[in-house]
Amino acid sequence: MLIGIVGAPNKGKSTLFSALTMHEVTIADYPFTTINPNLGVAYASKECVDKELNVNCNARNSLCINHIRFFPVNIIDVAGLVEDAHIGKGMGNQFLNDLANADALMIVVDASTKTDAHGNKVDYADPIKDIVMVKNEIIEWFSNIIKKHLNIISKRENGIEALHEILSGFKVTKNDIEDILNLYSLSSNKINWTDNEIKKFSEGIIEKTKPMVVVANKIDVPGAIDNFNKLKSAVKEYKIIGCSASIELALRKAAKQNIIQYIPGDNQFKILKNDLSKEKLDALIYIQNFLKSNNDNIQQLLNYVVFDLLDNIVVYPVEDENKYTDHFGNVLPDGILIKRGSTALDLAEKIHTNLAKGMLYAMDARTKKRLSKDYILKDNDIIKIVSTIK
Repeated sequence: MLIGIVGAPNKGKSTLFSALTMHEVTIADYPFTTINPNLGVAYASKECVDKELNVNCNARNSLCINHIRFFPVNIIDVAGLVEDAHIGKGMGNQFLNDLANADALMIVVDASTKTDAHGNKVDYADPIKDIVMVKNEIIEWFSNIIKKHLNIISKRENGIEALHEILSGFKVTKNDIEDILNLYSLSSNKINWTDNEIKKFSEGIIEKTKPMVVVANKIDVPGAIDNFNKLKSAVKEYKIIGCSASIELALRKAAKQNIIQYIPGDNQFKILKNDLSKEKLDALIYIQNFLKSNNDNIQQLLNYVVFDLLDNIVVYPVEDENKYTDHFGNVLPDGILIKRGSTALDLAEKIHTNLAKGMLYAMDARTKKRLSKDYILKDNDIIKIVSTIK
């Protein structure tokens, strides 16, 4: 799973990336701080089933802190996007091509309204314009890819096959293509669409395969909360989540240095050191008050993308259904992120292709009930896969 961070220059994308991943990147108050894409790992979180079962898990492929399980997710932060990037302006197509493998996008805007579409400081800049610009640039970029290959596509009887060969690298499936063709009643044989039809198809595919959430950053700036609320009222197409990436980066750095005890997503923390300077103590008190007065944070943002926008659930595979362990005796060692609607066979394939090839059936570790290979998995299922191949 790969989640892309996008937006106009100087909106706080790199700070958000650093706060999510604790990966050191260049952060500065000027446009195009990021040139090459930054790659890192963040952790989506949800309550672990070990609390329900009254056991202590031995998390192996994830982390578990106070019965909260943290699941690794890949994050990419790309260069700031400006109008006409699809024709090479700003960082141009270099930026857009970096997004090809993203499963979802976070559009970062400035809730303080103090940076314009080029990343320059101004008295007022409408964040809605940034949202529209980012979406349009991505659609135009995608449209241009299809136009570039239209001569080849138009000669193929099976347009779905032809499009898939071009678009498979963008995580677009044949079913995705067919769904959008049907939605807009577009021809699928020897495709020779108009520019308007190409744009319709591109918009539909982007919405289906790269769903977006809007991140209203810098809500700690005076007046930004009012702007955030106006933005939520005005924009109904996307979920709007507010945050202060700079505050949350400071929190995570303080926790890493053992200055505070803090679990990402909590609205409070505990100060561990008694010898802090007045300046640092005042800063922490300010941050504590900020957390108490704001419900949104970047952990909620990441969780929303992983579990709601991308519709993933968590399933715990085990080998011993009585002790909930693997063959080494680790309790609930792995939590697997998998699409809602997936089957027990899908889970087996995700664990190992050989396990799936020899799969006989699955077992619900809670009820000890035998399950068929086409059993639809539920969130927090604990599943044993019975296979002829180990």
